Amino acid sequence: MDARALQNRLALAAALWRGVVKEPLPKMEPGDPADQVQAFEIRVVDAVCELATPETARKAASATWDLVHERPETDPVKQHVTAWHEKLARLSVDR
Repeated sequence: MDARALQNRLALAAALWRGVVKEPLPKMEPGDPADQVQAFEIRVVDAVCELATPETARKAASATWDLVHERPETDPVKQHVTAWHEKLARLSVDR
């Protein structure tokens, strides 16, 4: 993956973190930049979805989908988002 694509992915995930989690960005473990960005994206998705309520579940689903909608189905972050979307759908139905 090229550096520009990783920068864009990191910028989107960081913006979502700042907008929803409202805590300082977490430190990344040393390692391969692509692995670092992927791990951060998964952390962001978890944080956003864990904060969701029945009233905000659709918004959380939409925000996390924005991170991955153009990626292939085999992308680990997209698969993670898809799994969360199933939980969010049940949460919003349960209200």
